[in-house]
Amino acid sequence: MSTTAMHVAKTGLNAQQFKMQVIANNLANVNTTGFKRDRANFETLFYQVIKEAGAQTADDTSLTSPLAVGTGVKVVSTQKLFTQGGLVATDNSLDLAIDGEGFFQALLPDGRVGYTRDGAFSRNAEGLLTTASGYVVQPQVEIPEDATNINIAANGAVNVTVAGNAFAQEVGQISLVNFGNPRGLLPIGQNFLVESSESGQPQEGAPLDGGFGSVIQGFVEGSNVNVVQQLVDMIETQRAYEVSSKSITAVDEMMRYISNNL
Repeated sequence: MSTTAMHVAKTGLNAQQFKMQVIANNLANVNTTGFKRDRANFETLFYQVIKEAGAQTADDTSLTSPLAVGTGVKVVSTQKLFTQGGLVATDNSLDLAIDGEGFFQALLPDGRVGYTRDGAFSRNAEGLLTTASGYVVQPQVEIPEDATNINIAANGAVNVTVAGNAFAQEVGQISLVNFGNPRGLLPIGQNFLVESSESGQPQEGAPLDGGFGSVIQGFVEGSNVNVVQQLVDMIETQRAYEVSSKSITAVDEMMRYISNNL
């Protein structure tokens, strides 16, 4: 039984160490544009059921609750929390923030479409709107080289004024995408998520249409990491780790006592 208790405590150490890594990643990305914090979800391991509820204890009596002991804990999943991050002014006409639901989309090098809340955009050599990593935003928006003024409306319409022409002309449309279960999206790094079997199919639409949020020009969305809350979670995790470690020490002392005195 003592060695079993050690094993249970070990599962607690592993789980809390994993949670600490999740917290550390959240804090490391506190200044990452569009970052959404992660949460570790735990579940119990199998229970050893020695007696079930209702087992007979005498002629006319039975157990009202089972005799069962747990075998530990494990991390079952991590979950992104898609709460709104703060909007940060940049005064860059190509920077966009989403206020509300939706993701920007960009074509990744492997042919997949990546989804992101990071709207720190720029132009490549061909004038196409790209992400900070150089991936072309979808659908493509080409901005003329001689554009003197760029205006992106809340509904995603991209209008530019070119030299020699006093009237603005529309050159593209920013589209947003949403999913039935955005928490099912798979994070792959570089601020991108990709579709999975559990996220559902992408539903594309214009900003302000069908439940999508608006786009705000000259701003980017900051991370939704609350540093104070993460530090509290870190202290809590550290204490839980210490308690599991002390459980192993206590069991070891008990076994040593038995070995020396019996």
